[in-house]
Amino acid sequence: MIVAVVRENFPGEQRVALVPGSVPNLTKAGAIVLIEKGAGAAAGFPDQQYADKGAEFVESRQEAFEKADVIFQVRSFGTNPEAGKADLDYMNPGQIVIGMADPLGNLAAIQEVASRQAKLFALEMIPRITRAQSMDVLSSQATIAGYRAALLAAIHLPKMYPMLMTAAGTLSPARVFVIGAGVAGLQAIATAKRLGAVVTAYDVRPEAKEQIESLGAKCAQLQLDAEGAQDKGGYAKDLGEEFYTKQRDFMGEICSESDVVITTAAIPGRKSPLLVTTYGIRRMPPGSVAIDLAAERGGNIEASEPDQTVQLDGITILGPTNLASEIPNHASQMFSHNITKFLLNMVKEKQLHLNMDDDIIAGTIATNEGDVVNSRLREMMELPPLAPPSLPEAEPDRESPEQESPGDS
Repeated sequence: MIVAVVRENFPGEQRVALVPGSVPNLTKAGAIVLIEKGAGAAAGFPDQQYADKGAEFVESRQEAFEKADVIFQVRSFGTNPEAGKADLDYMNPGQIVIGMADPLGNLAAIQEVASRQAKLFALEMIPRITRAQSMDVLSSQATIAGYRAALLAAIHLPKMYPMLMTAAGTLSPARVFVIGAGVAGLQAIATAKRLGAVVTAYDVRPEAKEQIESLGAKCAQLQLDAEGAQDKGGYAKDLGEEFYTKQRDFMGEICSESDVVITTAAIPGRKSPLLVTTYGIRRMPPGSVAIDLAAERGGNIEASEPDQTVQLDGITILGPTNLASEIPNHASQMFSHNITKFLLNMVKEKQLHLNMDDDIIAGTIATNEGDVVNSRLREMMELPPLAPPSLPEAEPDRESPEQESPGDS
């Protein structure tokens, strides 16, 4: 089994899919690990560190694809539609590609990978079950994004976060409002609290109240029925426009009392719900900052633009789409742990085994043998369900030569 790690070529992407510390875990499982030269440099992992852990090197991306049974990427073709298109020509039939692929948002890319006969595992679809927690890349990278968002807001805010009592007077603490208490939101809450801000948070799920308050934040509660706010996989669901209209009015009231607003509400494969209107943003004090972590898919904040800084009546609105890459060292460490655990789940006695009865494998595999095989993706593509594998027919019982058939005379 040969595992190759390629250098990320998405603009601005600094992470690497495998860090040197994970190499021994793979080699112990029987893998030969190939690293494209320079793959970890932007994340702070020079080639020598990989060599010290037993990795070998290839000169180019094409060579990595030619030699490998398994390709590790942070951004595979679906999340890297321009620069990653060349990878399609490098893929070999039966080759396993593991990375983030935006399967629910870029169905066309999934079909293109299928046409190359590659086996694509889209890590965004890791099921949220206990056994898969160590493989959950969305959670690990959202942790980084939430932390970074709180720091980004602090940098742009013309105030300090903590209350300070000085000889020059008392400085009141910044008021931070976090919308969405998933992994990113909780980390934003925790970071803002550590910096000394007064934090209020909101989440549509009633059960999030305990998590918010456990971090020392106040939980804002909208008295509306939000039952069924998450799907079976633990991800947010669309609750309808009537609910969101009432929610936006409520958000605007809290924004008017906040120096910082951080929104984190995203629905996999769907446009992000609009939670804060332009009117709501304009109600914030002058000099305030709003950060929309859902800007890539339409945004929670009406005035936000992906990867742009928007100025609206003295209020700064940012829509970063790749905050995890801005802390590439730790983001890569977490991603590397996730992807290594994922692959080792498929290794038995130093051989790869694709057990389709395993919920983790069945839930994440997107393409196999030239077809889209994930049931959720097939439904979205309006493709018929795949027929279950046929079992070999049992041979009829044969009579012993010594026995006579019933009715024989």
